[in-house]
Amino acid sequence: MQNPGTATPDRFPAQERFTAGAQYIAGRFTKGTSGQTHAVVDPATGDEVITYELAGTDDVDAAVAAARRAFSGWAGATPGERSDALHRFAGVLADRAEELARAESLQCGKPLKLTREFDVPGTIDNTAFFAGAARHLQGQAAGEYSGDHTSYVRREPIGVVGSIAPWNYPLQMAAWKILPAVAAGNTIVLKPAELTPLTSLLFAQAATDAGIPDGVINIVTGTGRVAGEHLVGHPDVAMTSFTGSTAVGKRVAEIATATVKRLHLELGGKAPFVVFDDADLEAAVHGAVAGALINTGQDCTAATRAYVQRPLYEAFVERTAALMETVRLGDPFAPGTDLGPLISHVQRDRVAGFVDRARGYARVVAGGEAPQGELAKGAYYRPTLVADAAQDSEIVQSEIFGPVLVVLPFDTDDEGIRLANDTPYGLAASAWSRDVYRAGRATREIRAGCVWVNDHIPIISEMPHGGIKASGFGKDMSAYSFEEYTQIKHVMFDNTAVARKDWHRTIFGDR
Repeated sequence: MQNPGTATPDRFPAQERFTAGAQYIAGRFTKGTSGQTHAVVDPATGDEVITYELAGTDDVDAAVAAARRAFSGWAGATPGERSDALHRFAGVLADRAEELARAESLQCGKPLKLTREFDVPGTIDNTAFFAGAARHLQGQAAGEYSGDHTSYVRREPIGVVGSIAPWNYPLQMAAWKILPAVAAGNTIVLKPAELTPLTSLLFAQAATDAGIPDGVINIVTGTGRVAGEHLVGHPDVAMTSFTGSTAVGKRVAEIATATVKRLHLELGGKAPFVVFDDADLEAAVHGAVAGALINTGQDCTAATRAYVQRPLYEAFVERTAALMETVRLGDPFAPGTDLGPLISHVQRDRVAGFVDRARGYARVVAGGEAPQGELAKGAYYRPTLVADAAQDSEIVQSEIFGPVLVVLPFDTDDEGIRLANDTPYGLAASAWSRDVYRAGRATREIRAGCVWVNDHIPIISEMPHGGIKASGFGKDMSAYSFEEYTQIKHVMFDNTAVARKDWHRTIFGDR
């Protein structure tokens, strides 16, 4: 770290941890070797938090080499030993919960109440879950499927995993990628987004302090074009896991294919929010506002397209707009703040561009502007409701990644489900109805990796997260993600010498 920035100790109590650099390789902080620096900026104020040296290809090589050295020992540990280490890890994270929450709020602009109540507790819970899962890596029961031969299936770790995480949930995404990988016996090199590396680095240091061996978890903080592409293409990396946009996911897949890597992609989303005419209107309105504005809309599962059956449409638009007007923008560290800034002014301007272009073909009912006054120096944008856009319009089809909800009417149930499925994405969706059969039909026919009923956004460690279509493939969280990070081996024993002779005679004859 070259420059400590202007963050005060109460906002950034972990600042002194990064004096040695913002790379974490083989259990210690180091400086990047790219020759370039990057600033972590508080998006609420525009102030620099720290300036650090970016990772170059040499840093990636060093991190992969450290992970390779650590692999045999970690993969050879018993499930109980890995489980015990992860339980200790969860305890260290719990002890540092406030430090993690403040660092996450500072680098992302998230309200502190969100990081305290959602991001950090969710990460600790996920760590505890995989501590238990580490003891349940199962193969298949043995059996005699071919005469006197006994067969069974082993599940084994893959090797060194190279992962790339996004900036919208830096701590949780680090956990989702690191925990199932190491619980299964792999080692890992994670590249966080250069905008938001702080909590990924703190997470890795907490693992070391919990007794997880050096080199099992490594962090390289650099650009996608340099550090990210080198990590994905590295010949000693056996698997790549990426979370981010669909466009970048295609590039990751292209690079990974050259070395025939295992690939896990969690990509973009454009979640439909389908409100049938028998739904509880007030519940749906509150669900839509919460689902659309979570993390300032920078969530690939956020509610972005509300399809409302025509008898409820105008009331839904009116009440949703009114509720959005009550949402309080402000300092993420202030107790009364509901909504923080977007990650950067670049992202704010991108979101504003979508809304400004939509004014030519749709109705902007609420928001649609950046606030003035004290908040103007941050990357804030008001909660925005857009109505009456065409299904094929840009604002309906493209991922905006901001606090914008688009509302469209539909007439029949068939039409509502058809419209919900009518984008390239398939990550998440929700259906709102009092009729269990109607809701059940929606869960069957809406094509998405997760469909909530009368709710939108909650996740739990025991259940999988991941999409279909242009939203990618593979699962995070749950035992399903645990399986993503293992490979299957068939083992077959010849039980008798006679059987072996008979087998050879079948092939070579009597000689």
